Amino acid sequence: MNPVLRSTLWLAFFGLVLAAWALMYVMAMDMDLDLLGRPGQMGAVMRGMDPRMDMYMPMANFGPLFVMWGAMMAAMMLPTMVPTLRSYEDLMVSADGTRAGWLGVLLGYFTVWLAFAALIAGLQLALLFGGAIDMLGIARSRWFAAALLLAVGLFQFTRTKEICHGVCHSPMIYFLGHWRTGFAGGLRMGLGLGAYCAGCCWGFMLLGFAGGVMNLAWMGLATLFMVLEKLPQIGHRVTRPLGVALICGACVVAGWPLIMIPFHGG
Repeated sequence: MNPVLRSTLWLAFFGLVLAAWALMYVMAMDMDLDLLGRPGQMGAVMRGMDPRMDMYMPMANFGPLFVMWGAMMAAMMLPTMVPTLRSYEDLMVSADGTRAGWLGVLLGYFTVWLAFAALIAGLQLALLFGGAIDMLGIARSRWFAAALLLAVGLFQFTRTKEICHGVCHSPMIYFLGHWRTGFAGGLRMGLGLGAYCAGCCWGFMLLGFAGGVMNLAWMGLATLFMVLEKLPQIGHRVTRPLGVALICGACVVAGWPLIMIPFHGG
């Protein structure tokens, strides 16, 4: 294994992750949002705009939304892929894995998430024009936000989550059962791993609509959740507690006015 090539590729990988986070930060600032996704004066004006107005609005068009979600996928999902790429590197020593195959796995995985970015960009447009979210991608109703939290929380306890998480949590087992050589083989395995990963983590992406898709604090927290789920030592132990936390979050959001009554002297 060429150490110089290995170091260069890993540096490029983490450079891509940092560049994606930097792009998300610049986009949030351009939309006049703070790190919690809360709009300033200009952002509040944008939030209240009607997507049907006769003017060009990036957040009401598929192209800019796809770029935004593509950058978000790179920022949030590539860090979760580190254990997978390390597992493939182990097979470069013990089997006939190659650096081209390593790149193929990475490309296949990210291709799936780019497809997911296209899907969720279309979903955002549907929710926007349907009145469920505003121009900044923030839920208009606390009931909609609570429903998203509840749905994703309950999904953490499903068999589908268990199966998809099992593959994401143990990529070595997937490699051994689906081993293909070379770049094409790596690409094919990367597509498969990406599909399982999307099946495991789609809910965390949808939760962006609960608090705003450009809420950088939530993006960071969701990334942490997904990284924890994939860690070999604790991954299986955090899935259901995260589900409980999300369900509790749904209850808090739904009952927020009642919770705040004592603080307002009611």
